[in-house]
Amino acid sequence: MLPLTARTRLYWKLQLTGWILYGVFGGVVAGLFSRFTPGLAAIEVIVAGTLLLSSHLFRLYIRRYGWVRLPLTALLPRLLLAHLLIAIASITVIGSLTVLLFIFIRQVPTNKGFPWVQYVGYALNIFFVFWGWSAVYFGLHYFENYRQAEVDKWKLTAAAREAEMRTLQAQLNPHFLFNGLNNIRALVMEDPARARAMMTHLAELLRYSMQRNGAEQVPLATELEIVDNYLQLEAMQLEERLHYTVSVAPEALPVQLPPMTLQLLVENAIKHGLAPRPAGGSLSLCAQLDTAGTGLCVAVRNTGSFQPQPGHPGLGLRNVQERLKLLFGPAVHFTIGPDPLLADTVLAELRLPVR
Repeated sequence: MLPLTARTRLYWKLQLTGWILYGVFGGVVAGLFSRFTPGLAAIEVIVAGTLLLSSHLFRLYIRRYGWVRLPLTALLPRLLLAHLLIAIASITVIGSLTVLLFIFIRQVPTNKGFPWVQYVGYALNIFFVFWGWSAVYFGLHYFENYRQAEVDKWKLTAAAREAEMRTLQAQLNPHFLFNGLNNIRALVMEDPARARAMMTHLAELLRYSMQRNGAEQVPLATELEIVDNYLQLEAMQLEERLHYTVSVAPEALPVQLPPMTLQLLVENAIKHGLAPRPAGGSLSLCAQLDTAGTGLCVAVRNTGSFQPQPGHPGLGLRNVQERLKLLFGPAVHFTIGPDPLLADTVLAELRLPVR
């Protein structure tokens, strides 16, 4: 919506331009049927000035009583009556000023008697002209209101999307903290020194989580820092049961993605794949750009079997999927299941566009 000063300037530009052109057109038409004189030009000035004033007073009345907000069924009868009254009032003013003009220039009208037919014709002309004026005026307002409604709709959609994103991020922090404290609790009595080291890593993880909570996306390089802290935490607890590798192409490091995305994929692989196995297993994280350089490909592989629980997806993975969907829509691709190339291996694969 235009600012008030800009709307006012636009209104007066349209008003002055429209009624000046109307007066010029009337003078040209009158000059075709009679000799153009200064008196005829003065009459056209009176006509254009009177209609300019009438339309402006009509606009003030419309604004005062909120006609722009009325439905068409209520607006049209009001406009019909208003246009009739404006036509009668305007032609009365024009006629009176024209008589005063004749008196001032000492010119006697050639016609005898009151020119009823001429005045009725002028009144009808004004009546239909104001229908055109109203069509333009209300049409511009309806278009502006429609455009503002579209803007408001998109703002509400964006606000709802932002609120949903904040809700999902708020769910991630307690979920992550709960898992971390459970791991530390298992080592407090068994190995206090290792428990203190785990607390240090956990503090780094929580600091990252809190600092990045307001960010919609972070670079992959930043996300890898939290993954490294998390893997060190798990390696201290699982010891020789966990073997992991991280391979990331340098050109993929600046790519943006939602915070905690990789950490949750790695956490899911360890929690549901490696930790339940007495012998543990291996985990690998690979990230690279596709051949076109327009998409980021992330693959997390872990030893284990894929055994989903129908109707009960994990909180972490569900939040990852929902956040990715909110940010990237159908452009994102996320799958998890048995690795088609390696036996006894689960593959979580993420592909998202590079922005």
